[in-house]
Amino acid sequence: MQYDEALAYLDGHINREARAGVYDDLSLDAMHELAGLWGDPHRAYRVIHITGTNGKGSTARMVTRLLLAHGLRVGTYTSPHVEEYTERLRLDDEPIAPEEFGRLIGELADVEPLLTHRPSHFECLTAIALSWFAQCAVDVAVVEVGVLGRYDATNIVDADVAVVTNIGSDHTDFGEAWRERIAREKAGIIKPSSTLVLGETDPELRPIFLAEGPVDAWIRGEDFDATGNRLAVGGRLCDLRTRYQHLEEVFVPLHGAHQGDNAVVALAAAEAFFGRAVAPDVAATAFATVEVAGRFEVLGRNPLVIIDGAHNLEGAVAAGAVFREGFAPAGRRILVVGMLVGRDHAAMLRAFGAAEFDLVVTCAPESPRALSAEELAAVATAEGCTAVPAADVETALDEALRGAGAEDLVFVSGSLYLVGSARRLLRRRLGRA
Repeated sequence: MQYDEALAYLDGHINREARAGVYDDLSLDAMHELAGLWGDPHRAYRVIHITGTNGKGSTARMVTRLLLAHGLRVGTYTSPHVEEYTERLRLDDEPIAPEEFGRLIGELADVEPLLTHRPSHFECLTAIALSWFAQCAVDVAVVEVGVLGRYDATNIVDADVAVVTNIGSDHTDFGEAWRERIAREKAGIIKPSSTLVLGETDPELRPIFLAEGPVDAWIRGEDFDATGNRLAVGGRLCDLRTRYQHLEEVFVPLHGAHQGDNAVVALAAAEAFFGRAVAPDVAATAFATVEVAGRFEVLGRNPLVIIDGAHNLEGAVAAGAVFREGFAPAGRRILVVGMLVGRDHAAMLRAFGAAEFDLVVTCAPESPRALSAEELAAVATAEGCTAVPAADVETALDEALRGAGAEDLVFVSGSLYLVGSARRLLRRRLGRA
């Protein structure tokens, strides 16, 4: 099956990622059935399973780099993608080739008529990832949860290490005890054979995770922590403490204090997996090579052009903090922003510091869950911004870059659907494609 045919095939399956808050009829039955037809490929290798509201993708890439530095063959499965589906499936941190992706979807199409449960869009992707890792004979798979955890398609794996980065306000109705309810769902990835690496620091939530009965538990603040997390040119300088060691001035080439937090979670996960310290020189090499597309990524200079997938309130808070700490342009500030429905749009704009920008250009991300540009512009205006709606992402970028001088800054953020489209357009426009 060709790559474009594979994408068309996927489009014929229900896509819960594109449906706002629709998580009904959750079950692992389809995944277990499909995996069973393929001989349960996920049992052919060890697994580090990662959940949490924010930081999952960055943490997964850091863990991957730490494992690769030890000479292991590593499969990595993350979601969503920024530009292409092939980004989600990686072998030794290189994306799957389009023709290989098409071949795997073709194999899935061959067995689907035998199933009694029709898999969803995400279940199809998860199934081919787990199968591909077995076909490639990986030593370990780093698997990121799609939504929550307990009934996520990835949760047919029995993780050697189960990682929870944090608990935040994504995928919630903000009803009574919403943090506890989210924690219980994310705790579902913890198996009796798992070592838990818990990055969430709220002591009231800890018993929820420990109640799952992990074989061991690494708790942030007790067993590991970032004791230093300082701004550096091009990233962070971090002091990382674990059960086994204390590393000083580890360079992480990603922007934002939250990436330092992700780094210590990743180091703890790797050391829990190995059962020993990661050598300081190995850790330094691994972290120095980490790249994460669409996470406070600098795409151009003169003017400075940055994109960041801050798709929820916590992400917007982190993005605002990065700006206040490390980016103070001498010229104008222009924000291009697009969001999905179901967010606290005003709170996110305040977190970005949108009122401090000279111009806010709103647009609708390419998603059926998109908030219209006009609605978001109205919210921004009410927050004291000078805001204009744009017909689409490309028009918004044209508006932002038109007349932008060498000392100006253009920041593109909000939904990952927006960031993906903008990244593709900007890389072509700025000659980085």
